[in-house]
Amino acid sequence: MSLLICGVDEVGRGPLAGPVVTAAVILDLARPIDGLADSKKLSEKRREMLAEMIREQALCWALGRAEVEEIDRLNIHHATLLAMTRAVSALPHRPDQVLVDGRFCPRLDMPARAIVGGDGSVSSISAASIVAKVARDREMRNLDRQWPGYGLARHKGYPTRLHIEALASLGVTPIHRRSFAPVRRLLDAGALAIIPPGC
Repeated sequence: MSLLICGVDEVGRGPLAGPVVTAAVILDLARPIDGLADSKKLSEKRREMLAEMIREQALCWALGRAEVEEIDRLNIHHATLLAMTRAVSALPHRPDQVLVDGRFCPRLDMPARAIVGGDGSVSSISAASIVAKVARDREMRNLDRQWPGYGLARHKGYPTRLHIEALASLGVTPIHRRSFAPVRRLLDAGALAIIPPGC
């Protein structure tokens, strides 16, 4: 019987807003998917198509996430590892081995190995990269409708000039990471901190 190899990757370490999202994918060797690659090197249309194929044809897949509050409390590194653990734990099948893109592995109760550049060289990690990217991009488009004016649908929360200028003029929302230097500097300089309704 073939070993169940799980690929894991994250999306959203660098943005100033929104969660960090991870995916864990165990591909079905009997149903190969052509065209898997690092999600950053694929067009949005191609990512969407591949993500649908992965969700339909993989043996199993799951998402994990860490919220803004967890990122600010734990730091982005530990929050990312926590999100990875959540993704692997959510799989309906227990993997025999976990392959993680990057230099660090979360604490798991099965063998795990970090692979630098794995999202471009290991198909299961590429699949995880695509699923996580599509899921987070969709969420940022939804957040853009909740918090208009920041350009979240365009830059997905990354620290673009547009985003920084919007933060300075509109204020810091509850979906922004206060522990990240650009946001912290604006708050220290007196930028408005928006309080969510009901608080």
